[in-house]
Amino acid sequence: MNPVQELSTLGETHPAKGLPMSIEALTETDDGPRSKRPAILAAAVECFGEAGYEGTKWSAVADRVGIGQTALYHYFESKAHCLLTIMRLGLRNSDAAFHDAVAGAPTALAGLRAAVGAAYALSPPEVQQNRILVANIGLLATARLSEREESERQACRALVARVERNWVDLLEQGIRSGEFPGRDPAIMARSLLGLITGVWRWYRPDGALDLDAIAEFMEGCAVRMVAADTP
Repeated sequence: MNPVQELSTLGETHPAKGLPMSIEALTETDDGPRSKRPAILAAAVECFGEAGYEGTKWSAVADRVGIGQTALYHYFESKAHCLLTIMRLGLRNSDAAFHDAVAGAPTALAGLRAAVGAAYALSPPEVQQNRILVANIGLLATARLSEREESERQACRALVARVERNWVDLLEQGIRSGEFPGRDPAIMARSLLGLITGVWRWYRPDGALDLDAIAEFMEGCAVRMVAADTP
């Protein structure tokens, strides 16, 4: 099934994880029903995940979608532009998942547990998207010559700061309530994010380790890191 056909599977369940096999994680509000942009992004996620960004030819993405290579340029001016868009949407999704998870949490500790769990409540394509994000995060350090690429890079950087701020705010809430010791929330937030996102460097959906078990383990690690009296 190519990514264009996959559009029709919206809402179906992935047999291994029980999570939706859709490309909603790669869709934006201005994508019309005839737009091939989400399918191109889905194909790029597959290709970058299989061969790496540098190892993927732009034409391979077009072949996987089933369109001519020139049609790609209607949506993206370059492979790098496509990559930066994938990264931005991954960050957008992380931000939204965090807010959904902590909304209504009765305590900061409950919010922490929920936020960590939400970080791993992903379908295999979303896992791949996060692996690509982590593997290419260094791309955000250098300005791009292309205006459209630079716009995506700046949007990514703003989202990185927003995601960090989410975790800082949660930790500050816990410090104020007396649930967490009064350690530097910015350092702790970055440490937590390093712990959580580091999983994407080695986890594989078809590997021996179950993502639910990893999530449970990482939740315990995060609680001990944040709430223990001794750092």
